[in-house]
Amino acid sequence: QVQLVESGGGWVQTGGSLRLSCAASGSISSINALGWFRQAPGKQRALVARITSTGSTDYADSVNGRFTISRDNAKNTVHLQMNSLKPEDTGVYYCNAIYDYGRLGSWGQGTQVTVSS
Repeated sequence: QVQLVESGGGWVQTGGSLRLSCAASGSISSINALGWFRQAPGKQRALVARITSTGSTDYADSVNGRFTISRDNAKNTVHLQMNSLKPEDTGVYYCNAIYDYGRLGSWGQGTQVTVSS
């Protein structure tokens, strides 16, 4: 399994933007899908965006139209562009590999995103 390291989090005001990055220790080209997950304070970790090996994407309703996930197989990176941020987007963001049958890879440290009103 590849190891994934997240970066790019920070503090931003409502309406602002952030771009998260996820760097893999090895090739991501053969991984079925990659996802960004969010763990909000007091809540369970949940998938917010997913991209398949063919480039198909899907998003949680709460972020659809505001977040964009992308992958660069040549650089073994995955990004999450977050626009029009809201306080409810606050949380720790993790990227992870999604293998067959929904099996996930190991979790990294995540990156904290704080949106202040």
